[in-house]
Amino acid sequence: DVAGEPYAIPLGFITRTLRLPESEIASTEGRQHFSFEGRRVGLLSAHQVLGRAGAPRGASLPVVVLGDADRRYGVVVDAFIGERELVVQPLDPRLGKVQDIAAGSLMEDGAPVLIIDVEDLVRSVEKAAASGTLGAVHTAATEATLGSKRVLVVDDSLTVRELERKLLESRGYAVEIAVDGMDGWNAVRTGVFDLVIS
Repeated sequence: DVAGEPYAIPLGFITRTLRLPESEIASTEGRQHFSFEGRRVGLLSAHQVLGRAGAPRGASLPVVVLGDADRRYGVVVDAFIGERELVVQPLDPRLGKVQDIAAGSLMEDGAPVLIIDVEDLVRSVEKAAASGTLGAVHTAATEATLGSKRVLVVDDSLTVRELERKLLESRGYAVEIAVDGMDGWNAVRTGVFDLVIS
């Protein structure tokens, strides 16, 4: 379930479904990740990738781990509906290729469900990550800081960025990171900040 709508993911593409405590979410260079089978796996919100309003909530996030060993991502959804057998129905060819969607189907109650094109979704995620437009997943902790002053730290030095981030967060500021001037410019254009440190 994403924003009140059901979505289906072909079982062969799902590595695992899990509930991820927010305490296990780490952030490096503005990108969130978590440990899975001894490797760091990128974390993102299905809301952002599928262009749906809202954001996942809660201290424990439902995550679908997708992709292969080399390109693996954790996609945060609102809830797990369960495993279903669906009759795949191709989308009307007049629609053309719908981004991140492979086909459609119907649930038992007749409600329509979109079937995600996982390979296309992974490409969309990598494109968003490369362009710096991949946003953070809002957890209960980040929701609590939304009332705080928001600071954008822009620096090409990882050490300086992380030092400033930790210092500011320990003083109660909500901090976002940008790795260079272009990344900072994109962040300022798409977000609202009380202060930019460069």
